[in-house]
Amino acid sequence: MSFLILETMEIPDHPRPAAAAPVKRRRLAPAPIVVLTSLLLLCFAVPSIPSAPSSAPTSPADTAWMLTAAALVLIMTPGLAFFYGGMVSKKNVLSTMLQSFICMVVITLLWVMVGFSLSFGDSLHGIVGNPATFFMFRNVLDGSPYPLAPTIPLVLFAIFQLKFAIVTPALITGAFAERIRFQSYLLFICLFSLFIYCPLAHATWHPQGILFQLGVLDFAGGTVVHMSAGWAALASAVYMRRRSEAEHNPARITYVLLGTGLLWFGWFGFNAGSAYGANGLAATALATTTTASAAAAFGWILFDAARGRKMSASGTCIGAVVGLVAITPAAGYVSIPHSILIGLISAVVSNVMVILRSRTRIDDTLDVFPCHGMGGITGMLLTGVFASKGVNPAIAGNGLLFGESKLFLVQAGALIGVSLFAFGGTWLLLRISNSLLPLRVSDEEERTGLDRSQHGESL
Repeated sequence: MSFLILETMEIPDHPRPAAAAPVKRRRLAPAPIVVLTSLLLLCFAVPSIPSAPSSAPTSPADTAWMLTAAALVLIMTPGLAFFYGGMVSKKNVLSTMLQSFICMVVITLLWVMVGFSLSFGDSLHGIVGNPATFFMFRNVLDGSPYPLAPTIPLVLFAIFQLKFAIVTPALITGAFAERIRFQSYLLFICLFSLFIYCPLAHATWHPQGILFQLGVLDFAGGTVVHMSAGWAALASAVYMRRRSEAEHNPARITYVLLGTGLLWFGWFGFNAGSAYGANGLAATALATTTTASAAAAFGWILFDAARGRKMSASGTCIGAVVGLVAITPAAGYVSIPHSILIGLISAVVSNVMVILRSRTRIDDTLDVFPCHGMGGITGMLLTGVFASKGVNPAIAGNGLLFGESKLFLVQAGALIGVSLFAFGGTWLLLRISNSLLPLRVSDEEERTGLDRSQHGESL
């Protein structure tokens, strides 16, 4: 019986295994190979004879503080990554965060090669530094201390300033988040660093810089960092056009809170470190930084409440960062009560600018210009109002509040010049970048999200 059953059963044929699809061999992209090879050859070609560090007298206390401050400033960039990453849509979190992290990679190498020279090398007509002065960090390990930081080694000054150069292009990323090609972004931040950031750093902080010579006060980067990034962000938002899906729910407000904490923590190195020593000026800058940020955070949510909105976590965080931005140019020049005023005023100004921006077609994704740009502008102008020789005897004159107008007029004039330079220069660099590597992702890549379309990853 069993034999008959087996004989009458229909036994299916086993399907033959499908022929394996031919594996496509990926072609090597020439551009990355050229860049990598050039970097390797450059390191071998430039003679670097090891020598002992400079014997110039330095302060152990100042050196220890500045080592700490440099580390604090570096942590601001990962903090910014979380701050921005929590605000974008979930499909773009990794790409947005990576845009900040990659600045620690690319700008570091660029700074060692030529960025430090362009910023702090021998002055060329007060506009930019000689690129050969510290090319590939030659004469840095064994160089004499920088005139503006005479109690710390030159290499420590160079590395401290590197952290400012890193965070500045990272700030811009919030303006074109969710729609830029990663390779094009790499090209753009290199061009921005060389042609916008470095000349501004030289003009503002080099003893022979044109803005320095005019008496412009920028204690820790309101002009060099925040105004330049803010105007670059506005230019980028206009040039890159609106996203196809401009409205989204923030991915992680907890990331925003974490990022704000890291930024606030790192900002103590940013501002107090700009005193270049463990001294009373550093303590003043630390105190004004704390109070301005607290005042701005409180001012932001109070302004929201006055408009009938809820006091939100994201509003508190944005307000705190706006206060940190606004106090940056003034941190070592104003009193504690005036730092609170700067925080409150900047919170209202930036909040109003966010409202006004939302009524336009400008798609500044994370409101970089209303917050960082206007925060820097407000802080720079208010430095000209509240700066006092009683707080910092080293400055040339008092602010407008104390009956002297010269400083305020100098600050206002520099504001106009820096704004035109940063916006116009960035617009030109965007056009150049786009002609070499298209900046915008395709509509399909934007719908998919940059995490997958640019990096092949997802949360």
